[in-house]
Amino acid sequence: MTASSELDDSFHVFDTTLRDGAQREGINLTVADKLAIARHLDDFGVGFIEGGWPGANPRDTEFFARAQKEIDFRNAQLVAFGSTRRAGTTAAEDPQVRALLESGAPVITLVAKSHDRHVELALRTTLDENLAMVGDTVSFLKEQGRRVFIDCEHFFDGYRANPEYAKAVVRTASEAGADVVVLCDTNGGMLPAQIQAVVSTVLADTGARLGIHAQDDTGCAVANTLAAVDAGATHVQCTANGYGERVGNANLFPVVAALELKYGKQVLPEGHLREMTRISHAIAEVVNLTPSTHQPYVGLSAFAHKAGLHASAIKVDPDLYQHIDPELVGNTMRMLVSDMAGRASIELKGKELGIDLGGDRELVGRVVERVKERELKGYTYEAADASFELLLRAEVQGGKPLSYFEVESWRAIVEDRPDGSHANEATVKLWAKGERIVATAEGNGPVNALDRSLRVGLEKIYPQLAKLELVDYKVRILEGKHGTNSTTRVLISTSDGTGEWSTVGVAENVIAASWQALEDAYTYGLLRAGVTPAE
Repeated sequence: MTASSELDDSFHVFDTTLRDGAQREGINLTVADKLAIARHLDDFGVGFIEGGWPGANPRDTEFFARAQKEIDFRNAQLVAFGSTRRAGTTAAEDPQVRALLESGAPVITLVAKSHDRHVELALRTTLDENLAMVGDTVSFLKEQGRRVFIDCEHFFDGYRANPEYAKAVVRTASEAGADVVVLCDTNGGMLPAQIQAVVSTVLADTGARLGIHAQDDTGCAVANTLAAVDAGATHVQCTANGYGERVGNANLFPVVAALELKYGKQVLPEGHLREMTRISHAIAEVVNLTPSTHQPYVGLSAFAHKAGLHASAIKVDPDLYQHIDPELVGNTMRMLVSDMAGRASIELKGKELGIDLGGDRELVGRVVERVKERELKGYTYEAADASFELLLRAEVQGGKPLSYFEVESWRAIVEDRPDGSHANEATVKLWAKGERIVATAEGNGPVNALDRSLRVGLEKIYPQLAKLELVDYKVRILEGKHGTNSTTRVLISTSDGTGEWSTVGVAENVIAASWQALEDAYTYGLLRAGVTPAE
């Protein structure tokens, strides 16, 4: 287990996804998950990866044992987390302190109480003994050749209650040899101006090297982290995608992006910031949580533009409505097409899709009107790029849609049997390459039966469809009508194993809306596969 980085030690990016982030509701990491995330974080280029609390549970103990053998760290150092020794003993005799050494981690983070009430009520010891616990544990681990960071738990609340004692904990840790003393907003209740004022004062009064660990309970964790940096902190603790207990921690990605792009600090190895979007989404996959589409910098919508006014400006200069070039963080600009679309939106979207509209104002005008007309009926194209591309290509061809097959009819049957079981069957009749095809299939619902029958009918003609898989299906009853007369919108996401696309259908019943979306999905899949449309 080695780590080498081109960066110096003047500023630390410390990730605690594997410990603090794993406390988020809904996250349950296996050892294999933790190893995978550690590799992603090392690829990203963080300086420190806190792996968990060895000795506290078998999973974390196994992680440290395997990480030493299985990961060749190129940028990060592995960090073990634990606490200061128990009251009334010595660090050398404390089993959990020994477990930290046995983890083999070159860096150890110790949590220490810095709020006087927590010392007396939670630890049930004296304020002086708590200071002795901090000093003894730090000194002992330093003697064993470890770097030591101290997390001062509930620091800001403790500082408000008893500032002199909170600062005494910082001084004790620093004088015992702690490399960094981290001020923790454990309850997440502080605001940026408060953080900046306290960090400035503690830095001036103690001279210790300070770090910041912020929870996001006020929605200010990223801002609080940057406020601490403004005040002189040189160590930031964050989690990937802001995962963490309650509402989460300071999000690693906007913090790092701000430090590099707004502050001009190089905190990652050269070129690694461009991997940020990929790393964010890869970690989301490992923890099995859908990536937030509206996350700053790395979200799918972070550089998505919808309003016609924005699009007109972006056509002249993308920087007019974007605070950075999306490529700097591995993201891309997207133009959304909706009933708010103007000519510029359509032109830019065509360019994005590789369709040259050739400055044809009449064509662009027809597309704008077509989109507005369709969206008035309930269609949505900002969430269905594939359906929009098919519409656009049809208008380019003078209103003639792309055609790989012609549907004669379809039907879906739902049978409710006396024994309480159900049967779903669909039949499609269609023409493809001059051949009439009749196909029937069963499914676990009427839409699934239609999907299967369409696939059965077309795969013999178009074997490329064998790769297609329906991966998501959404239904929405639109406003304006009620009961059985309501208009239904269906969005379908389809994958061919290398990418995904979305299509939309709108009708007065869910089966007909689903059929429209399925037709578009198969048509787009064949277009994507490079199949020439039928004449």
